[in-house]
Amino acid sequence: MKNTLLIGVLVAALFVSCAKQKETQDIEKKSIQSFEPTIESLQNYECPEWFRDAKFGIYMHWGAYSVAEQGEWYARRLYVEDRPEYKHHLETYGHPSKFGYKDFIPMWKAENFNPDELVALFKRAGAKYFTPCAVHHDNFDLWNSKHHKWNAVNMGPKKDLIGMWREATLKAGLRFGVTTHLSRSYSWLNTANGADSEGPMKGVPYDGAQGEGEGLYPPKHDDTHTRAPFNAPKEWRDLWANRLKDLIDNYHPDLLYFDCAVPFRGDDGGKTGMDVISHLYNHSIKNHNGTNEAVMTIKDRPWQGLYADGMATLDFERGKASHILSEPWQTDDSMGPWGYNVNRPYTTSATLIDKLIDIVSKNGNMLLNVPIKADGTLDETATSILEDMGKWLAVNGEGIYGTRPWYTFGEGPTHHMPHFTKKSPYGKKDIRFTVKDNYLYAFVLDWPGDNTEILIEKITKLNTRVGEIKSIELLGYDGEIKWKAGPDGLVINTPDQKPNDFAYTFKIELKE
Repeated sequence: MKNTLLIGVLVAALFVSCAKQKETQDIEKKSIQSFEPTIESLQNYECPEWFRDAKFGIYMHWGAYSVAEQGEWYARRLYVEDRPEYKHHLETYGHPSKFGYKDFIPMWKAENFNPDELVALFKRAGAKYFTPCAVHHDNFDLWNSKHHKWNAVNMGPKKDLIGMWREATLKAGLRFGVTTHLSRSYSWLNTANGADSEGPMKGVPYDGAQGEGEGLYPPKHDDTHTRAPFNAPKEWRDLWANRLKDLIDNYHPDLLYFDCAVPFRGDDGGKTGMDVISHLYNHSIKNHNGTNEAVMTIKDRPWQGLYADGMATLDFERGKASHILSEPWQTDDSMGPWGYNVNRPYTTSATLIDKLIDIVSKNGNMLLNVPIKADGTLDETATSILEDMGKWLAVNGEGIYGTRPWYTFGEGPTHHMPHFTKKSPYGKKDIRFTVKDNYLYAFVLDWPGDNTEILIEKITKLNTRVGEIKSIELLGYDGEIKWKAGPDGLVINTPDQKPNDFAYTFKIELKE
């Protein structure tokens, strides 16, 4: 009997020991894991906490196209006869057979570029990460590219722009990343190899078709699609991968963005893109003591390449999720055009702040593009918007940074609330929620008026997701806020003056 009992104890002890050993191994495996270029391996990706907490980043499109001030697609559209950019080019610079996109490169000097001042402005604006565009569809690298002579060190500004951005960003204490838009270039920039189909210059080859700009323009072929080359040749795919790995290895981005799904479609089936993504994750693991700190953002665009949930962080271009997503995600949007464009207006500070709040309430981040001029400066409108956002976040940022979604992202006129009628004494207000520790933040997007009652229907005594309210304050307002919790919701009385000109944050402290 004693032997049986002893054996049982030893077996139990051995079981506990093995379990602990397995747990230790699992922890070690998680901390020093490496990724393979397969869907299954890449789906082990977990979004780093820094990104979940950051909520707001900035990036910008900047290149030789900025000289023309007609937007970032100018490199393609100057060769497209029915586009206004083509007409502008004829009138301003001449026919594309004599003056093509390559001829803007010597004109782009970035002579007033001061990255420290610009990043300081981005930090004042409340950004926690900065991810400049390292290469756009124009196939021109903004770093000291080892695999591509058409770069900003050799030509144009003759500066390592990405290196300068990185140094300034890290000095300011922000996370640094890069956006890349290169995978489309093989077909996107193939318009330079064409010729007019009508008119006095009919059939006269553009500069690319004349053999000029070799390496900048792709070799002439039949695909001029804007989305992505359907079947880019292996030579192009390998060049793309080598350039991006060079960017990763020498500039160590904590965020990498593809302006597409995982390149490339066609015969490649996304293999080349997955190779670069695994390289990013493994590079980060190597440089962060066995933990991946790198965020990879891709778009759910199967017509541009491979997409599978969980391989990376999902990005919405100029869009957003309609509801709370279980995993962090990102919207990339712009305060105006992507590339500096004198013909395109800017949006308002209020609109951008409301977008940021809505995105964060649904577990997302906003990456805001700022148009920059060819000389490296911002115009007054862009600067003013950034200053507005910074002032607002300085007061209300505690309800943004480091928060998580509540069980619902909001309530208001855009949601189904059938019992709200025109006779309601409270009116219809858009409200968004976030949570942090024992605080619930309720953002009222529009000021309802001074000395007015606001009803928040989701916060009732019977909603067990809330808990008992301890106190309520209005961020930016020093006075006492009157409130009353009842069966129909929480009624808050606004003070006799609003604390700022944009959205308004009620900080609701809950009893622990």
